[in-house]
Amino acid sequence: MAAFVLAVPQAVPAVAARVAASETPDYANPASWLCRPDQPNDACARSNQDAVVLRADGSTTIERFHADPKAPIDCFYVYPTVSRDPGGNASMKAEQEEIAVINQQFARFGAVCRRFAPLYRQVTLSALHANIRGTPIPADRQMAYDDVKRAWDYYLAHDNHGRGVVLVGHSQGSGILAQLVKNEIDGKPVQRQLVSEILAGYRLQVPVGKDVGGDFKAIPLCRAVGQIGCAINFASFRADSPPPAGAKLFGASAGPGLEAACVNPAALSGGDAPLHAYLGEGTEMVTASGEQQGPWTNPPKPIAEPFVEVPGLLSAECRSEAGHNFLAITIHPTPSGKRTNVIVGDVIIDGRKLPDWGLHRIDMNLAMGNLIDVVRAQAKAYLAAKH
Repeated sequence: MAAFVLAVPQAVPAVAARVAASETPDYANPASWLCRPDQPNDACARSNQDAVVLRADGSTTIERFHADPKAPIDCFYVYPTVSRDPGGNASMKAEQEEIAVINQQFARFGAVCRRFAPLYRQVTLSALHANIRGTPIPADRQMAYDDVKRAWDYYLAHDNHGRGVVLVGHSQGSGILAQLVKNEIDGKPVQRQLVSEILAGYRLQVPVGKDVGGDFKAIPLCRAVGQIGCAINFASFRADSPPPAGAKLFGASAGPGLEAACVNPAALSGGDAPLHAYLGEGTEMVTASGEQQGPWTNPPKPIAEPFVEVPGLLSAECRSEAGHNFLAITIHPTPSGKRTNVIVGDVIIDGRKLPDWGLHRIDMNLAMGNLIDVVRAQAKAYLAAKH
């Protein structure tokens, strides 16, 4: 359904890797980017974002995707843990995994913004899985951050030209962007250009009952349509399978007086609301683990487009249970319908489901349409405020 993506827990050793100076990425080179608006054949431009709208009665229509060539703001994306390179840090080569995650998590933002997505030497799936299995291998998280900061600095110096920008990340990408915001944006002049930041599949901390403070000192959570300069943070779990007691990865507090943020992209001010999901049809799945999506219809019939929309099937609300704040995903089955009532997205490693990861694999897919709508409204408000 979507590229398999995971966060990198803090337990992954930050061991300095020996990297030759010549391997340091040069972001003046277009080959160091997955997506740039001046590259007409980049990963975003090649991505087919067309979708089949599949209703409960089995009827379908086709939704064609069109990027906006005159989008008034920019989006800067840092992708999650996808590299299957054997070492602790990835190479700067765009492999199938990086292309697939662009398709699933970022290319659709072209409807509302110019798209920038740097390659970076991320901590790999190999390192993550080794850590989970108790046999860690050296990985350099600082290297990954330094690459993204270098790309951000290049973007600001050569591409931004005073435009508003949305930061988009998932998992490891969200962690890197959160650090970048803390170090380079929060409370600094460039914060005025921050339209919003989307930190999916990540544990952002705020003071209990508050929307500002904690990890960010001057950037609040987004709580209203059209609010700008704010952050959206969520980690999704099935409503009937919340984070287990004692789980520390997502949704848990990091210390006294703090709690994990939760912003529902489908209802920024709170409450339960329908999700406008774009779920991967399945043919381009890049799965290091996890289940494959079964047939979308009964009886089964082929899906001709790369994405599937399932109106009425999914809703979400932020919940607090057992010391965790998380985005609870509810499935609304139609027992007599002809559309599937089963959505996959759980994390499975070595045949074992990891309940403390929730629906991490499809965090972005679940809320993609809602996020596009949020950014569209924010772009309008940002431009109105500037003028």
